[in-house]
Amino acid sequence: MAFKIKPPYEIDNTPVYLTKETEDVLGRANKSGSISLNCEVTDPKLIKKVCDHEKVHLDQIERGDLTYDDDYVVWKGKKYSRAEMKEGCKSLPWEKEAYDKE
Repeated sequence: MAFKIKPPYEIDNTPVYLTKETEDVLGRANKSGSISLNCEVTDPKLIKKVCDHEKVHLDQIERGDLTYDDDYVVWKGKKYSRAEMKEGCKSLPWEKEAYDKE
């Protein structure tokens, strides 16, 4: 016997790619709309947590609040030097929003 699934449907088609990260990060939100996940992360609960965190950054990028290049992160028009910051630090304004939503 068939069954019917009633809308609304929640479909998440965010591409997630396993990568060998050279930095000490578990995941990275890419400007392309995808997520790079450190291939050493194997626990399903941690994978979900990392992906949920990075999806906040994808939303920030889509809103226009966050962008980055190799040297700088720009948050709401203010440039932050990557050489002078610890990536993922909870006190960074874009990270604060992501950690608050975990």
